[in-house]
Amino acid sequence: MRKWWNSIFVKFSAAFLLVGLIPLIALSIFSLQAFSGHVQQFTINNLKQMSLYLSYNINNFFSDYDEITRLMYTGRYEGYSPTLSVDQTANVNQFEQINSVPIGAFLRTVLYSDKHIRSVYFVRALDQKIYYQTKQSKPLLADKLPIDQWLKPLEERPNYLSIYPTHGEYYYNAPNQKVITFARNLIDISGTLTPDPKVVGSLFIDVDAGVLDSLLQETNLSGDDELYVLDSDNQVYYSSKEAADGEAISVLDRSDDSGYLAFSDEVPYLKGQVFMRVSKNGLFEQLTSTQSTVYIAIIVCSIVLLAMGTWFSKRLAAPIRNVLLHMNKVEMGNLDTHIERYGKDELGRLAFGFNRMVDRLKIFINDAYVAEIKQKQAELSALKSQIRPHYLYNTLEVIRMNAVYNDDEEVADMILALSNQLKYVIDYGEDWVSVQEELNHLEDYFYIIRVRYENRIELRLQIADEVRRDYPILKLSLQPIVENAIQHGIRPKGGKGSVLVSLEVAGSKLVVTIYDDGAGIGEDRLLELQQLLAESKAPSKNIGMKNVHDRIKTICGEDYGLTINSMEHVGTSVQLLLPILPKHLK
Repeated sequence: MRKWWNSIFVKFSAAFLLVGLIPLIALSIFSLQAFSGHVQQFTINNLKQMSLYLSYNINNFFSDYDEITRLMYTGRYEGYSPTLSVDQTANVNQFEQINSVPIGAFLRTVLYSDKHIRSVYFVRALDQKIYYQTKQSKPLLADKLPIDQWLKPLEERPNYLSIYPTHGEYYYNAPNQKVITFARNLIDISGTLTPDPKVVGSLFIDVDAGVLDSLLQETNLSGDDELYVLDSDNQVYYSSKEAADGEAISVLDRSDDSGYLAFSDEVPYLKGQVFMRVSKNGLFEQLTSTQSTVYIAIIVCSIVLLAMGTWFSKRLAAPIRNVLLHMNKVEMGNLDTHIERYGKDELGRLAFGFNRMVDRLKIFINDAYVAEIKQKQAELSALKSQIRPHYLYNTLEVIRMNAVYNDDEEVADMILALSNQLKYVIDYGEDWVSVQEELNHLEDYFYIIRVRYENRIELRLQIADEVRRDYPILKLSLQPIVENAIQHGIRPKGGKGSVLVSLEVAGSKLVVTIYDDGAGIGEDRLLELQQLLAESKAPSKNIGMKNVHDRIKTICGEDYGLTINSMEHVGTSVQLLLPILPKHLK
């Protein structure tokens, strides 16, 4: 014991532990407390900012749809120049028009003026006749449409917008699809104004409540937290909890708020507020857990250091430092390091195992890296090789038959179009091309289609102003979808048909939608196609559509791809979602 106590290393270890560990523990505890306080204050400030952000966006949400309902008065839409002398009574009752535009066309303009609008209705005051346009694939159950209930607030306040809180679309047999309904009367303002407004009809707009869900998701609230959008009478327009639609509740009078933080901000448009209750336990659970873990770690480490520090010696310190030095090199990414000299004791076996571990780790990383690269290359090559240009063989047959029966210069134009297609398809240089190049290829393909079907099939392009022609798009992503629209949509229907290719920008994404007015797809078959796109295995048929979907996901990521919507006997729409590269964004 005396010899052990006289060891300078033992004395150094004891002095180090006593002089260094105690201040370190005190400093750790103080720092942890200070850090916890800062984190809590920072979190609360963030929640206040979040509440303010929510109130601002929700106020804009209601204001935006108020502006849309005013289209009946402003007439700010394509194809119509507003005049103040329009006799809306005669327009609606005699000619079934709004602002000299057919009611159906006006409703369709409103429907597609915003992507979150699901359905639009107009109820004529003369005979309560209902006109409607919808994006729903299900039929309207007119007897379940609560027109009488919707008209009551408009009768009480005919000059103002009415808003009906979140409710299910029971009238489409979709109770789980939640919408908010906006309503405004169409008042004839021509001639002499009277104290009682001359209401000729009422406009109703169903807006997807998922818009507010998306705002809620940005807040990252937990399951115990609550969010309400209220008017001045505490009527609930939206709630994160499952509650009765339109129920008047007093969310501010709570007896159990000791475990919650409450935040509220005004929504000027509703003369109400956004009210948010956040559970303290859920909010600071991770911080509390971290504090407990740190305290336990401090105690355990102190005990271990006190127990083991006295057993260190210079003889053990040098080999350990050597091993740690090489471990640091490996941690920094240097896998070529080796411990050259080591003994035959436990530390020697540790050094030997360390060397073997480094060697095997290097082999494993190399093998895994190469295997992953080869797998990705194989997947991309397989996807590319599946682009079977079988349509070219059909095109050649069309050209041959046309040459036999017509014997005119049209064949030369068809051959030129085919030549352009061959050059475009066979060039495997780049996966990305410009929008203009892809559209040129589509025009070449469709020229031959028009000749083949004697101009019975028409291609239309609708390109939004914000879409630049040099935006990158995945090569050969449009033609297979257009070909499917012709072969499986328009041809089975017979007669004339058209394909509309629409390009627009949504944030940092390019949205390409291909519509056809063909035979459409039944619900069962549509479900099969959607399941086919979700599967990872290669299909036996519908290769073109599946190939485009898989290529987009492989190259661009899981957030992008292809979606299908269709209504039997009406038509089909296929939407492609592609990224806009950062260098092309303004």
